[in-house]
Amino acid sequence: MQWRALVLGLVLLRLGLHGVLWLVFGLGPSMGFYQRFPLSFGFQRLRAPDGPESPASGPPGRPGTPGGPSGPSWLQPPGPGAAAAGRRRAPRRPEPGVCGPAHWGYVLGGRGRGPDEYEKRYSGAFPPQLRAQMRDLARGMFVFGYDNYMAHAFPQDELNPIHCRGRGPDRGDPSNLNINDVLGNYSLTLVDALDTLAGIPYPRVNLKTGVPPDSNNETCTAGAGSLLVEFGILSRLLGDSTFEWVARRAVKALWNLRSNDTGLLGNVVNIQTGRWVGKQSGLGAGLDSFYEYLLKSYILFGEKEDLEMFNAAYRSIQNYLRRGREACNEGEGDPPLYVNVNMFSGQLMNTWIDSLQAFFPGLQVLIGDVEDAICLHAFYYAIWKRYGALPERYNWQLQAPDVLFYPLRPELVESTYLLYQATKNPFYLHVGMDILQSLEKYTKVKCGYATLHHVIDKSKEDRMESFFLSETCKYLYLLFDEENPVHKSGTKYMFTTEGHIVSVDKHLRESPWKEFFSEEGGQDQEGKSVHRPKSPELKVINSSSNCNRVPDERRYSLPLKSIYMRQIDQMVGLI
Repeated sequence: MQWRALVLGLVLLRLGLHGVLWLVFGLGPSMGFYQRFPLSFGFQRLRAPDGPESPASGPPGRPGTPGGPSGPSWLQPPGPGAAAAGRRRAPRRPEPGVCGPAHWGYVLGGRGRGPDEYEKRYSGAFPPQLRAQMRDLARGMFVFGYDNYMAHAFPQDELNPIHCRGRGPDRGDPSNLNINDVLGNYSLTLVDALDTLAGIPYPRVNLKTGVPPDSNNETCTAGAGSLLVEFGILSRLLGDSTFEWVARRAVKALWNLRSNDTGLLGNVVNIQTGRWVGKQSGLGAGLDSFYEYLLKSYILFGEKEDLEMFNAAYRSIQNYLRRGREACNEGEGDPPLYVNVNMFSGQLMNTWIDSLQAFFPGLQVLIGDVEDAICLHAFYYAIWKRYGALPERYNWQLQAPDVLFYPLRPELVESTYLLYQATKNPFYLHVGMDILQSLEKYTKVKCGYATLHHVIDKSKEDRMESFFLSETCKYLYLLFDEENPVHKSGTKYMFTTEGHIVSVDKHLRESPWKEFFSEEGGQDQEGKSVHRPKSPELKVINSSSNCNRVPDERRYSLPLKSIYMRQIDQMVGLI
């Protein structure tokens, strides 16, 4: 009888332990214990943005409603004493050579249950026939827009696709910069425009007469600091240092104006006095391509100072702009987001983000910070799913657009393309298909594709910007064209900020003028140029670049766990 009692006791003990585990790990009625365990066991819920907060966040409630909190944790400073100390430690990342357990979105949510709606929609292979269909649709989109431009608008700058006519200079009103500006603001006469007291170029020049006598003395950081790739290529192909020299002078002039406390730059500067007129620091309009070209200039030319500037800028971005939980694919809290702050204090300036910021996940892919790129991209994709487009500005506190138009911008498509190239995860093919179908459904008109004037009611504006053809259609086509020669070349090509393909050629790392040689390189005794020594390998602050190969067994899993996708969808008002 004793052995029977012993067996019965062991059975009851085991059942009791199973019951405790069942309750604790979210498999039964919740008792709130799950918050104490830093493990992922497929919990059915995560702390929602309008759910219970920490004491500092106030009582529960919907952001923007009376009696509720002022918004998600993104409203909070990045860390206690960050503004006073002037520095904050960057979010923890895996040590070099060590891949974090959550990298590539290790999906544990399906354990013990069937796939949820996200896994059903996005997981699994993307059929080759569907990929070919989407590729042909993207090609057809470009051909339709381009043929109509050539038929109804050429040689004018743009096409009015609703009325099927060109959109060109307003000769009756030279001050109408919306029409009269050269798209992209790039021209050789810009060299003359660089003759300012601060070494920062004028924002506009007249292609015939040069700098206007009443020219504006204020320019944005991105416009003045995004010349180095094109001007550097021109100098190195011609053997004339002038173009690269003036572009580098502009970049260094802006760089030297950054805040001594935060390391951040503003978005608008006076070109004569060097004083910041716009003190907002963010990743979108006014600053985006400045950061992009620091990195891409290093990739092309191998100049060590470009990489050093980018690393320092990226560190400041992580310290002061990044809010939300520490890791993209694990832990509790709001998803990572990059906000707009005051360049001197690092304090939040507003609660909106703009559509241009959607380029940043693609830049993070280039530096290997793929995990953060996955989260930020997912946030913008959630906004797209809600509206079928990206509003120019979206207020994340109010869960509503601040500026309602969508001019067919390419930034989200570009990041989608680069994330697919990095991960080969078919999730991003589904994203591209959603974008492509939305454009066909909401923006196609008689003679092309029109700007959405209002992303909610889908009213249109009679304008098809040139970047729609040169970037939006291009990245969509390349996303689905797996056999494209660009993809067969490894790392031989790079895209400029305007979507132009340039060759990453070793000859561009050779400077035929003495001033730009580093201490290790130079010219021989006969004055001939010598090949520069290889610059240090790209090593970026806060990067998980050592984990940038997705294992085959994870290729068809979601890049972001379902619970986090659901959380982001809830935070933009989708659910």
